[in-house]
Amino acid sequence: MSFDSKGIRALLFDLDGTLIDSQEDIAAASNSLRSSRGLPALSLELVASYIGEGIEALVRKLMPSAEGADLAALVEEFRKYYFDHCVEQTHLYEGVAPTLKSLAGQGYRMGVVTNKPERISIRILELLGARDFFGCVIGGNSCQNKKPHPEPLEEACRRLKVELSSACMIGDSRVDIEAGKNAGIPSLGILGGIGNEALLTAAGPSLILKRFADLEDIFKGAL
Repeated sequence: MSFDSKGIRALLFDLDGTLIDSQEDIAAASNSLRSSRGLPALSLELVASYIGEGIEALVRKLMPSAEGADLAALVEEFRKYYFDHCVEQTHLYEGVAPTLKSLAGQGYRMGVVTNKPERISIRILELLGARDFFGCVIGGNSCQNKKPHPEPLEEACRRLKVELSSACMIGDSRVDIEAGKNAGIPSLGILGGIGNEALLTAAGPSLILKRFADLEDIFKGAL
């Protein structure tokens, strides 16, 4: 793994597991959905392992027998419940706010690229007081394709008005690293989030960080 911060002007961040710890609220919404269909609750750890590929993929794993119109109805039911309860336990990870403030102060353009729906993502960032750090929020429904397809990263750079080649993807899961690779840009993996650490490492990020706050040292004076 190797990474050179010189030439990086835009930082693209994953949301769940990178900026925010949202496991408990997602698990609560997941088990509310299962309970409404008479199914037993799933553990926090199991639900967390389902996170990262968007609400549709999550609901398919929660309700494996659902398909067609029933699946679409379940997705909408989950979406509505989660929108109303998305920040009951969710919080920014330690070090996120001061690090983002420092990076913004240095002049980096920053965006969020997540597979969570755009409207819910913006709501969470607003309620946690972090929306103003980001020039754009690209959700799982903002483009035709989700991560690991490069399209959301390309759209983020278009909205930030920077060249894709000057961007870096930052996240906690293999999906983020693969998205960066598919877009042809560096990717940084952050440990301690929701994503599986072994899969994150196997995806081959340009660099692995133990703490979000380590970004401040990596990018200090590089712009």
